[in-house]
Amino acid sequence: MPKPVVPEEKRRRRRPTRSGTVLSEPLIVETALRLLREHGSTGLTARRLGLALDCDPSTLYRYFRGMDDLTLAIGDALIGQALAGWRPEGEWRADLRTIGLRIHAAYVAHPQAALLTANRVTGRAQELAADEAVLDVLRRAGFSLPETVRVYHAFIDQTLAFAALDAASLALPSASQRADEDKWHSTYARLPRATHPRIAEAAPLLARRMVTSAYPTALEMLLDSAAGRLGTQVP
Repeated sequence: MPKPVVPEEKRRRRRPTRSGTVLSEPLIVETALRLLREHGSTGLTARRLGLALDCDPSTLYRYFRGMDDLTLAIGDALIGQALAGWRPEGEWRADLRTIGLRIHAAYVAHPQAALLTANRVTGRAQELAADEAVLDVLRRAGFSLPETVRVYHAFIDQTLAFAALDAASLALPSASQRADEDKWHSTYARLPRATHPRIAEAAPLLARRMVTSAYPTALEMLLDSAAGRLGTQVP
């Protein structure tokens, strides 16, 4: 049976750790993000986290039910970073574009954490706030409830899918990243027109575009599609 999580106000240690640290949920999440950045997902263990925080690993279970619960908190923290300072301006396309780009950027800024959390449903405060915001933008724009849910589903999944895809590339070793990018010049750009005419004609453009994220383009396509349906939706 999972251990009960101690309320925040009762978790604070009566004395700091040996390094002078007073534990808190945000501090643990911040430290976990650092360990993921430095060591990848295999480096995030209760033992290593305890060492980084100068506390017994068992202490962490007063804040989280387990490492999976911590994983959900990390995902929620990334969404919180995306929402920080964001306010809707009242133009639905601009509002969705901004929040989508913010969420994508927050995840790719922490690629190892993104790989661990992009496919998870946290049910925590920041995720709920983001979902409420997107649904509210769509309803205020005039989308019917079924269309709101349809567009919301596509918007959120597309954003997180591109975040995971782009994070996977960024999480590769630098040499592998360079090798993948170089393929557009060393392989695609050298294919003869006789055997690969379409690749050959597109090669210069492919070499420029394929080393960047397609998320902004895909997002505009989704918004164009949603706008086209706004006036023709069936209640």
